[in-house]
Amino acid sequence: MGQGALVATGRGGCMRAMQLESAGSLEEDRARLVDLPTPDPRPGEVRLRVRACGVCRTDLHLARGELAPPSFPLVPGHQAVGFVEATGRGARRFREGDRVGASWLHSACGVCGACTGGRENLCPHARFTGFHVPGGYAESLVLPEAFAHPLPPGATDTESAPLLCAGILGYRALRLSGARAGDRLGLVGFGGSAHLVLQVARHEGCEVQVVTRSSPHRELALRLGATFAGSLAEVPAATWNSAILFAPAGELVPGILTRLRPAGVLSVAAIYLSPIPALDYERTLFGERVLRSVTASTRRDAEEFLCLAGSVPVRSEVRTYPLDQTNEAFRDLDRGDLPAAAVLTIN
Repeated sequence: MGQGALVATGRGGCMRAMQLESAGSLEEDRARLVDLPTPDPRPGEVRLRVRACGVCRTDLHLARGELAPPSFPLVPGHQAVGFVEATGRGARRFREGDRVGASWLHSACGVCGACTGGRENLCPHARFTGFHVPGGYAESLVLPEAFAHPLPPGATDTESAPLLCAGILGYRALRLSGARAGDRLGLVGFGGSAHLVLQVARHEGCEVQVVTRSSPHRELALRLGATFAGSLAEVPAATWNSAILFAPAGELVPGILTRLRPAGVLSVAAIYLSPIPALDYERTLFGERVLRSVTASTRRDAEEFLCLAGSVPVRSEVRTYPLDQTNEAFRDLDRGDLPAAAVLTIN
């Protein structure tokens, strides 16, 4: 359902939402508090009463104009935790009051080669929450019940929110990196996603080294079990079996590749990346090293990760903001002035 397709409930209800009306510098307030009609769920959909929504770096790329949505205005947010408050005709998977989450993948066609081949994240008709359709920076949102995720018990709403993108995407990046028990994994860039991946990788028997400039992030990485936290310059060549790049900095790619052992894989977990410099093939890729992107995630990724997150358990380090302080959250995330993740508290 597109932004213009929002319809009021039968009660004529309204909801508060933070809406991006244009893109530009984050020094100006890009998001504005507005009242919008509360959306009604269509057949096969559920409506969530949103309790918390994670602030993702993708939202910053939208606010700054590095990613262009189909149109403005736009309600962003794709790490939403809430309770089912209404169901559309034929929607029977959840009952009212169930706690579920909405993630980046809002829907996929289900019939193309990508979908039938288990790669619905690459569906050419996929639609994404807070990009094609209104997202979770609002008191309510609707989504297909088939793309809503039951959440693991034991974590609060604010702790659960980062699991829904930072966690799921990081999990897919970890799997695509090929890291196995006994391997040494490098994480470059440390924040909402990396601090969750570190916990999973340690649980699975990997040694983890972290590259970050932030002293608080280095301290957090070491507290979570990393054996090293420092600069890329401090990492010797051919150190890692695999690596994941979380920072949207293409200029780091050549240096990371030289830190991989032969046959090592670098997964780039970024929806936006600054230009990658020319690669010296012999120094960076020769030896069957692999450079691969990570594009969104599938419902299977979500199911596997959320189950794992509940059993490890994976815990999120968050700073919370009221909905009307979205712009402050944007600026803090942009500066790296966060413990790991930012979460909006809504209802």
